Amino acid sequence: MESKWIYSWDSPASRMRLFCFPYAGGSATAFSAWPADLPEWITVSAVELPGRRLRRKEPPARRMAPLVTAVIDGLGAELRPPYAFFGHSLGALVAFEVARELHHTGRPGPTALFLSGAGAPHLPRTGARTSQLPDDAFLAEVRAYGGTHEALLADPEILRLFLPTLRADFELFETYVYEHRPGPALDCPVHLFAGERDERVDQARVAAWRDLVPTVASARVLPGGHFFPHDSRARLTAAIAAELAALLPPGRPSAAPVTP
Repeated sequence: MESKWIYSWDSPASRMRLFCFPYAGGSATAFSAWPADLPEWITVSAVELPGRRLRRKEPPARRMAPLVTAVIDGLGAELRPPYAFFGHSLGALVAFEVARELHHTGRPGPTALFLSGAGAPHLPRTGARTSQLPDDAFLAEVRAYGGTHEALLADPEILRLFLPTLRADFELFETYVYEHRPGPALDCPVHLFAGERDERVDQARVAAWRDLVPTVASARVLPGGHFFPHDSRARLTAAIAAELAALLPPGRPSAAPVTP
């Protein structure tokens, strides 16, 4: 199914839904190759945030709290258990806060949460506000992250459409402040992924989620830089499938993808 908030690659054999939250500047299409990597009992539903693709005329989010409310309202009845969340970089923080809000308001939350390429949000941050830099300096920072095609950054017309959303995503990240709430942050297993050569988010910052969330169940380091989900997609999706298979009732399906 498709809707304003999600692009789904449905499977008649589905027993688990995986909602995927993209990185800064990313869209639902970042996960278009995932259904082929995952077993048919997992339905991939990529979250499409305001300000991109068919939602490009909507203002992008710049603050976390209203975005979390909008995501929960937008997904609505689609959040039917069992389901899981995956998020990379900024998307990991959005997925975490959506899961946390569901938990604290007593609504059915994800069966598992997969956090990729994101440091624990309670850690102090350093550095300048990238979102406030002039265009040339801002684009230099974006290039340093990698993951964005140079052809896109070099095309003035595409850049005119893309830049405001990308700036807003950076502002969303830079203004986000983790706020402690009484009680456990989550009640589902959390699985961490870090890039072996990620110079933006080092492995120690990813590992620090253990200090914040007592339900961290695993941590993996995969080959690649900050955008290691591109370089190590097969290993990442295989790990996700294995963890989800272990959560299903007895007689659980195979974690292997379906091959023609």
